[in-house]
Amino acid sequence: MSCPASFARIPLAAAALAGLLLSAPPAAAAGIGPGCGVETPCAIAGGEYRIRLPQGGAPKGAIIFLHGWSGTAEAEMRNTAWARLAERLGVAFVAPQGEGGTWSYPGAPRQLRDEFAFFRALAADLKDRFGISGEKTVLTGFSMGGSMTWNIACREGELFAGYVAVAGAFWDPVPEACPSPVPMLVHVHGTADKTVPLEGRAIGEHWRQSDVARSLALWQRKAGVAPDFPKDAPAQGLACQMQEAGNGRGLLEMCLHSGGHSIRAEWVEEGWQLIAQRRGWAG
Repeated sequence: MSCPASFARIPLAAAALAGLLLSAPPAAAAGIGPGCGVETPCAIAGGEYRIRLPQGGAPKGAIIFLHGWSGTAEAEMRNTAWARLAERLGVAFVAPQGEGGTWSYPGAPRQLRDEFAFFRALAADLKDRFGISGEKTVLTGFSMGGSMTWNIACREGELFAGYVAVAGAFWDPVPEACPSPVPMLVHVHGTADKTVPLEGRAIGEHWRQSDVARSLALWQRKAGVAPDFPKDAPAQGLACQMQEAGNGRGLLEMCLHSGGHSIRAEWVEEGWQLIAQRRGWAG
């Protein structure tokens, strides 16, 4: 920024600066600035994340996406489908980095950090640094990132407004109970998925991806609804079964497609729109 040509211009510059500070997120207004974004990771206790903010102004909320096994936050930031989705919704797109390219949820082969403490730190940092509240944030993930999403919904469910998991649920042993209230949880899975089959599979001699129906049954018991599960997937699109918790604050939607181990931005968008509508902040 160039220096003002004369002292007469200083009041105008000061007024403009004041306006910027009033509209800035808390960290920027405090004078420390975000200091991170798409290219530079945001460091927090236990790890880091990257973030893409919408171009048109302050974000209306956020989508946090958890990569699959051996993935990176940097690669997710290069994914143009995520960038277009976030811009279309007017939300921030957040990509945390899994330690060692994986997630250390209960039952996972590697236990590299306390993920629950990490996600608490993530939620707090998004609020402090960017002014993004968990009340308008949806956590989503693919494969092992989907399994991490289920575990956060179980243990720290009130951190975020809702959850969209794709091709990943609990691993064995499935929790006996979850301390969190029934969440707004959408799960999408392919009936031809061989990497994470609906019925689960063993990983080596010591670990096992659980049956998705067993994962869902935990929440169904807590919600007091029937232990139903979709039977068939259409040739195109999704077939979804929705069940609502009695208090009206939680819902369980299970969606099947006929494909394999895959994710589409449109599935995440549909989950976001459903959660936003039910929470009352759609549009």
